[in-house]
Amino acid sequence: MKLTLQNGLEREYSSPLALSEIAASILPDLAKQACAGRVDGKTVDLRTVVGKDAQVEILTFADPEGKKAFRHTASHILAQAVKRLYPGAKLAIGPAIDDGFYYDFDLPVPLTESDLPNIEAEMKKIIRQNLPLECFSLSREEALVQMREEPYKTELIEALPKESDIRFYRQGDFTDLCAGPHLSSTGQVKAIKLTSVAGAYWHGDEKNKMLTRIYGTAFPKKSLLDAHLEKIEEAKKRDHRKLGRELQLFALMPEGPGFPFFLPKGMVLKNLLTDYWRELHRQEGYLEISTPMMLNRSLWETSGHWDHYKENMYTTKIDETEFAIKPMNCPGGMLVYQSQPRSYRDLPMRIGELGLVHRHEKSGALHGLMRVRCFTQDDAHIFMTREQITSEIKGVIRLIDQVYRLFGFQYHVELSTRPEDSMGSDRDWEDATNGLIHALEETGLPYRINEGDGAFYGPKIDFHLEDSLGRTWQCGTIQLDFQLPQRFQAEYTGSDGEKHRPIMIHRVVFGSVERFIGILIEHYAGKFPVWLSPVQVKILPISEKNSVYSNRIYEALRDSGIRCELDERPEKISYRIREAQMEKVPYMLITGTKEETDGTVSIRSRENGENRVLPLEKFIEELLSEIREKRR
Repeated sequence: MKLTLQNGLEREYSSPLALSEIAASILPDLAKQACAGRVDGKTVDLRTVVGKDAQVEILTFADPEGKKAFRHTASHILAQAVKRLYPGAKLAIGPAIDDGFYYDFDLPVPLTESDLPNIEAEMKKIIRQNLPLECFSLSREEALVQMREEPYKTELIEALPKESDIRFYRQGDFTDLCAGPHLSSTGQVKAIKLTSVAGAYWHGDEKNKMLTRIYGTAFPKKSLLDAHLEKIEEAKKRDHRKLGRELQLFALMPEGPGFPFFLPKGMVLKNLLTDYWRELHRQEGYLEISTPMMLNRSLWETSGHWDHYKENMYTTKIDETEFAIKPMNCPGGMLVYQSQPRSYRDLPMRIGELGLVHRHEKSGALHGLMRVRCFTQDDAHIFMTREQITSEIKGVIRLIDQVYRLFGFQYHVELSTRPEDSMGSDRDWEDATNGLIHALEETGLPYRINEGDGAFYGPKIDFHLEDSLGRTWQCGTIQLDFQLPQRFQAEYTGSDGEKHRPIMIHRVVFGSVERFIGILIEHYAGKFPVWLSPVQVKILPISEKNSVYSNRIYEALRDSGIRCELDERPEKISYRIREAQMEKVPYMLITGTKEETDGTVSIRSRENGENRVLPLEKFIEELLSEIREKRR
């Protein structure tokens, strides 16, 4: 048989081999590092035997699917440890997630963080035992017998098709319902750490029982685990909720769960971002609009939201008519387009809106500014002809790239294609997908294909930005939509005098202004670039006798448009410097008798603590240049 490997090389084998044997034949070290494999595009266990010509990939921890198999095995080790320590525990689910894994249990006793070391110690015993993982399948009836003591597993089995065989994995005295893939043995998991305990409703439904969720992570080397734990500690220091409170940017009040309050300094930051957004969009030919926050039911029925999104919408009645507070800006944008007849000469028509939208999120899902119930969506909608798809998509890509580069974000791009439950004709989808592909290729932007993950109305491009800790956030998106213009019967008059249907782009750059602020807080650890800092300069007179000069400096900075504060409190200068450092102010101006005599300022930088002495006019000139150029 002939096997094509991931590097394009071909190898011939005279008899069927397991993937683990194929890995060893390629490179002994590869066999040691292998976590799973892929045969003709399907991710499988290393124990899978290949007996015919195929495309074969050996997946290590460096590959997303290899990492997933590794950590999924760790979740089974956790479940086995819990069953040993708490025999009455009932198993729910235990998947791998981005930074580790979790498992949900129905436990006879409550757990706290103090119980994690004992469970972790039991997990390490299981790892030292190096138990092989065996995969086997049972009929539905046999599976129900196997899991008769596990009510949550029984429920999962009963939801599967009756005719299907159901897979299980066994390791020593523990068996779990699971489709896999998994590592070959528990001993391959070299480094583990249980990180937290939380509550989680079964199926995520608050009407169901609250289960105990244990989170953990796992790595093939202790050094990798140590580096990850250091990153977690750094992330705690950068937590936007903590810094937002300390820097007096925003507040989360029990009177409005999921509805953040922006404080004066936070409003400076928010306005700076939206002012930048407006200027950039003005340069790119967008027209800004504002649509009502509440519109009647018939609009949301036309758009499809009433049928498909109503559980996430807040509704009320006005004059016996049902209204909904908008969860999205798109239908309002459609009404703006239809407010007057349109010609092909009007297209492309680019309209943008910083619209406040409301969506019902479950209380357990709320998280600072990252997950809220109301947020400002930086929406824009482009109405265009089929011929304009590629050029308009390229324009949006260029705009999003400009924004992310300004803030120092690296990013990667995914193209999500037609899902199974899509609407629209084959031609619509082919034109839309090709338009996105041509735009990506013409810009030279690398991208991954995310098969079948497009919106029901069209394919999309998603931008996943990476922050300073290496975490990724999905923010920008470009979605092509053939369906909404059709549902609203939107038209334009073409050059042939006939009526035509426009194509619509939905796109966001920040996604949510509030969430983007949360990301920026953590990305910069609260040390915003000077142009974005709520307070750019703090003036610190050494003593009261320097007050007149310090006030003169304060007025000069204010008159130049620089955001500054004057701290004249009767505290020691060292104390006031430390406070300004804690507030992460970019520049401190220390003013004493010498500076007053010379007409200079002593400048202390946030970044390096460097002290420089400059004439006041020169400092203002340099600072204004730094602000104007939006330097990082």
